Amino acid sequence: MKITDIKPYPVWVGHRNQMLVKVETDEGLYGWGEAGLSGREQAVTGAVNHYREFLLGRDPLQIGRLWQEMYRSQYFEGGRTLTAAISAIDIALYDILGKALGVPVYQLLGGKQRDYIPCFATTKGGDARALIEDVRLLLSEGWDCIRTGILHPKGEDPALFEPRASIAPTAAALVAVREALGSDFSLGIDYHHRLSVAEAASFCQRMPSGTLDFLEEPIRDEAPEAYEALRTMTDVPMAIGEEFASKWQFLPYVERGITQFARVDVCNVGGITEAMKVAGWCEAHYIDLMPHNPLGPVCTAATVHLGAAVPNFSWLEIRRSPTEQLHFYDEEIFPVQPEAHGSRIAIPDAPGLGVDVNEEYIRRQAFQYWEAPHLHRRDGAVTNW
Repeated sequence: MKITDIKPYPVWVGHRNQMLVKVETDEGLYGWGEAGLSGREQAVTGAVNHYREFLLGRDPLQIGRLWQEMYRSQYFEGGRTLTAAISAIDIALYDILGKALGVPVYQLLGGKQRDYIPCFATTKGGDARALIEDVRLLLSEGWDCIRTGILHPKGEDPALFEPRASIAPTAAALVAVREALGSDFSLGIDYHHRLSVAEAASFCQRMPSGTLDFLEEPIRDEAPEAYEALRTMTDVPMAIGEEFASKWQFLPYVERGITQFARVDVCNVGGITEAMKVAGWCEAHYIDLMPHNPLGPVCTAATVHLGAAVPNFSWLEIRRSPTEQLHFYDEEIFPVQPEAHGSRIAIPDAPGLGVDVNEEYIRRQAFQYWEAPHLHRRDGAVTNW
C-alpha cells in the first residue's frame, strides 16, 4: 500500500475552523486526521503540503517511522505548527491501519480498557446565580464533573479583561456553587492562562480547601519554574498540557510533579503516536489524562480511542452538553461520528477511527479567516485570551 495524496481542509464548523487532513492510498483506503492549532490553519496547511511532497509513495502502515521522519527531517525539530500537521497526518494513518486490518484503532493500542469514555461539561454562567443553576441542571442530567469559566465585570468593551477584577467574583461564585449543591461531584475551572503566579495564588487562597478538584491552565506554560512556585502556594490540583507540542514539553511537568492531570491534546502533541508515550509516562507517575478536546468529531474520535486504551484516564472534554452548544459536531459535515449519550461517549467498534467526513461539502467551502480575541487591560496593555 502507498500514499497517493494528502489533502488539507480548513473547514468552518460552528463559529470557527477545524483543520482536517485526509490521507489517501492506492488501495482505496483513506484516513481522516485533525490538527489542533486553532486560528493558524493556513500555517498548518503549508506544513501539511510540505510533508506531502516526501510522503507520497510511502507505506502508510509505517506510522512510527513516518512520525520520526516528519519530526526529525530538518535541523529545526518540532514546534507547534509542525507538530499540529504531524498530529493530523498521524491520526489519519491510524485510521487507515485500522481499516486495513479491519479493527478499531483502540485494538492497535493494546485493546479496550473501559466500556465508555466519561466526559466533563463546561458552563460559563454569567454570575453566581446563573452558574449555580447551570451546575444544578448538569447534575440533574447525570454529569458528575463540571468545568466552569471565568466571571468578569461586564463593560462596553468586550476585549477588556482585567485579570484581578475577575478573581473575587469567580472565587465567590465557585464557593457559592459548593454551598448550594454540595461536594458529591467534581468541580474545576479553566482560567485559560490569563493569570500571573501571584494572581493565581490569590484566586486559590480566596476559596476553602476542597472547593476545586482541578484548576486548568491558570498561567502560561513556558516556564515550569513558575508553576512550581505556584504549586507551593496552593493545594488545588493542576490540569496542564493542552498547549504542549511534544512529550518533551510534558517532561518537567510530569517528572517534577507540577501537574496532577495531563491535558494532552492528541491533535497538537504529535498525534496518537506521541499521545500514547505521554500516557505511559503519566501512568508511571500516577497522573491521569484529562484530554483537551475543543474541536470536532475527528479529534473526539481519536481521543476516544486513546482513552479506551490507557488505564490512567479521568474525563474527556466535550463541547456539547445541556449548557453548551457550539455546533462543532455538524452531522451534515460529519455523517459518521462517535455517539454521545449524556456524559458518556460510546467507543466505536467500526474499523479505524469510526468517523467520516462529507468531503464533497467541505470541498465547496471557501476559507474563512478566524482570529481569537485580542484582549487588553484597562491601561491598554496586551493580556492573554
